[in-house]
Amino acid sequence: MLTALFVVARIIANPFSNVFQKQLTQREANPIFIIGATHALLTIVCVPIVLGSLPLALGEGFWTNMAICALLTVAGNVLLVYALQTADLSVLGPINAYKSVISLVLGVFLIGEVPTAKGVAGVLLILAGSYFVVDRNGKQTRTNAFAQFFRERGVQFRFAALGLSATEAVFLKRALLLSSPLTTFVFWAILGLPVAVAAGALLLRERLGTETALLRRNWTTYMWLAATTGAMQSTTLFTFGKLQVGYSLALFQLSTLISVFLGYRYFQEGHFRKRLLGSAIMVGGAALIVVQGLRR
Repeated sequence: MLTALFVVARIIANPFSNVFQKQLTQREANPIFIIGATHALLTIVCVPIVLGSLPLALGEGFWTNMAICALLTVAGNVLLVYALQTADLSVLGPINAYKSVISLVLGVFLIGEVPTAKGVAGVLLILAGSYFVVDRNGKQTRTNAFAQFFRERGVQFRFAALGLSATEAVFLKRALLLSSPLTTFVFWAILGLPVAVAAGALLLRERLGTETALLRRNWTTYMWLAATTGAMQSTTLFTFGKLQVGYSLALFQLSTLISVFLGYRYFQEGHFRKRLLGSAIMVGGAALIVVQGLRR
């Protein structure tokens, strides 16, 4: 029962986190500052936990993996927010299904995992679902629209973020095996802060006053963003502790459908039914790949 609650919370928290990120970019907040503020707020919550009960003698392997995670998570989330700044949430959400395709391809070349027929069918379903997600004008063929889709800056940012996120998951899992879900989450939140601060110091010197003023005006949105991001990451780790990663990722794909609805609800994004249908098809394809598509 508890595991089911973790899964449901993760499915809901992820797209709502994206909503708050997109709202802040619409109010002219910089993506780097958004991620830095998120980690700062989470750090305020997590530091008392560290001082109260968490062990610090966790070994070199844990700290190495967490340091890599901190770099990857800040870079990946900044790219994700840049993507949300320029593209529809109801388009970027379904792209997450391509994460399983990336994993499938990497598995072939890096560890020799050969996809089964169901794995190939999953890839085809994701491509078929993309057909409904991609927009085109009346003069474009579907092929041209599909090519244009992958040339859009927001989509490119999303795929780059997806690659970093997939890589981060590997190191996050390694850290989790050397500690616990709570310990991993706490240091994920805390270690991301100095990375974001360093990036901000290099790139946002002239905007610091503006960003601080925006934070004061939109503090409730920043609080909701920190809460949903914390819920997303913590429930992900607790789910990984209870279920196989493959099954967890397949279940998490259901958040794609919520992303499409929230894009329509909060940002008046069009093509709702078509994108919802495409997302459902892509979710099915991702589930085939992740759960049944690899030959063990």
